[in-house]
Amino acid sequence: MATRAANAFYTRRQFAPVKVARNRIIREVVGLRPYRPDGFVVDAARFRNKLLIHNYGHGGGGVTLSWGTASLAVDLVRDFLIAHKSRRPTRFAVLGCGVSGLSTARLLQRRFQNGPGTVTIYAKDLPPDTTSNIAGAWWSPTSVYENATTRFTEQFRQACRISNREFQLLVGAEYGVRWIDTFELMRHEASIGRELAGGNHLYPQIEIHRDPENYFGFPFVRQYMSMLIEPSIYLSALLRDFYIAGGRVVMKEFRRREEIARLREPVIFNCTGLGSRELFRDEQLIPVRGQLEVLLPQPEIDYCYLSSGYMFPRRDGIVLGGTWDHDDWSLTPDPEQATGILEAHMEIMKGLKSV
Repeated sequence: MATRAANAFYTRRQFAPVKVARNRIIREVVGLRPYRPDGFVVDAARFRNKLLIHNYGHGGGGVTLSWGTASLAVDLVRDFLIAHKSRRPTRFAVLGCGVSGLSTARLLQRRFQNGPGTVTIYAKDLPPDTTSNIAGAWWSPTSVYENATTRFTEQFRQACRISNREFQLLVGAEYGVRWIDTFELMRHEASIGRELAGGNHLYPQIEIHRDPENYFGFPFVRQYMSMLIEPSIYLSALLRDFYIAGGRVVMKEFRRREEIARLREPVIFNCTGLGSRELFRDEQLIPVRGQLEVLLPQPEIDYCYLSSGYMFPRRDGIVLGGTWDHDDWSLTPDPEQATGILEAHMEIMKGLKSV
């Protein structure tokens, strides 16, 4: 009787198929993730007569971690003031206008409300022309590090918690952030026990399915909720908020550290991503190239999936990706990779034939 009642309320999840076809491609894009095997850098140092705070090297978790590492970076100002009994600064410079730079600038405005002109962003590119605009931007801190010290692991988990909470508060059309069903497609049962990046507690409604007939033809599927961010909407909204709060933007590319030392602001945040390799001689920082094939939008697609590649349905198109080419600086789309991406997703869609 109880089983019959439970079945009465059970509705099988329906999946509209993604129409994967070459003639549906609307653009191909390539982005370079700023990756460090030891993980991102958030630290402070004296630079001439200034305080320099680094916030870069987030790998594939740039958008995901943005509020968290920005918070850790801004906290360093407070720690410095306490340690040195210094006066509260009234002017800040942020280098870079990608997601890390914008998040850092907005937190500075929120915590140090000194009126218009408190924060100046110096950048060679603005949205929609930043690397952050190319991100897949599904909330999960993936491909962030290989080697981790205890200190870094604590920083990483703290950044995940802070950032996850901040993005929850921005869910809605205005910022282009929404919760979405995600399906992790697996061939081996052992993969099910692997903890999700940042901790399982950050992903509500985890379920395990052993029902290949109804779940893409895969024997094991882990389902959970995460957030999807639309970079074109989100970054424009952050930049708008920055201007409304009295922020100032100066278009400038820094080629030498001496140019940074001449800035008038006493506190400088370095959010230059891959630019930090040359500017601050961080040889550990390398690009991890990612190519995306973007298909015509399909409003009926209300889920993400992860397998050998990933599919994220956004209003500006269906994003297909999953390439991770270490130390490759090329920004030119690779036709062979395009074919491989399309074929991998066509194969996954075949698993929906029986649904």
